[in-house]
Amino acid sequence: MARVFVIANQKGGVGKTSVAVNLCASLAHYGRRSLLVDLDPQGNATTGSGVDKSTCEKTVYGVLLGEYGLPQAIRGCEGGYDIVPSNRELAGAEVEMIGIERREYRLRDALGEARDYEFVVIDCPPALNMLTVNGFTAADAVIIPMQCEYYALEGLSDLVGTLRKVKQNLNPRIEIEALVRTMYDPRSTLTVQVSDELKRHYGAKVFDTVIPRNIRIAEAPSFGKPVLLHDPASKGALAHLQFARELLARNGVEVAEAA
Repeated sequence: MARVFVIANQKGGVGKTSVAVNLCASLAHYGRRSLLVDLDPQGNATTGSGVDKSTCEKTVYGVLLGEYGLPQAIRGCEGGYDIVPSNRELAGAEVEMIGIERREYRLRDALGEARDYEFVVIDCPPALNMLTVNGFTAADAVIIPMQCEYYALEGLSDLVGTLRKVKQNLNPRIEIEALVRTMYDPRSTLTVQVSDELKRHYGAKVFDTVIPRNIRIAEAPSFGKPVLLHDPASKGALAHLQFARELLARNGVEVAEAA
């Protein structure tokens, strides 16, 4: 059975989709079969993986509404992983799911068909809605990307409160797997202070790996590629490989150092 990670943060612009795409590419680099589920109507994880969302006839939208099974919507990516794509059609899913039985569990039920994968990574929208709730309900663990700034701490406490309610009412197995510091600039005093505050409150949940502020990471989506393919030698690519390696190690999977 695949281990399912949901990438979530109610605050936008923290590098959430970048972490999702590059985590899958890095897992593939280490020979792990991974599936990326784009649960955001913006479809940024889809385009960032080199898939033209406008040509996708089968997407996560149809999967959630039960129009077809998960395998029918899966597309292969150049990065070596697979994706269930998304597009603007998904924006209407929340309204359409209101009258559906077990609407919070639609994604979890669909992922029962993801038996060929070791890892599933779900990219959620930056909002607490029915799509995000489906992501939380389907997941074993949450990866929270965040910038080291003041408002991020406030948003994190709200997210932790939401996860507590999900754990109590919908998914008792869900846990926080990782807090990953993104767009990290060690020259900033505030960045270092907030980072220290995170470690003080969340301890080992804060991963040692940080994702630096890096132009190659920012450029990669415009080429429809993970940064690992766009510029494998960049600091951004190496940081994402290190993050995946740390994540695998914490899940009992040892891998060789990146080349």
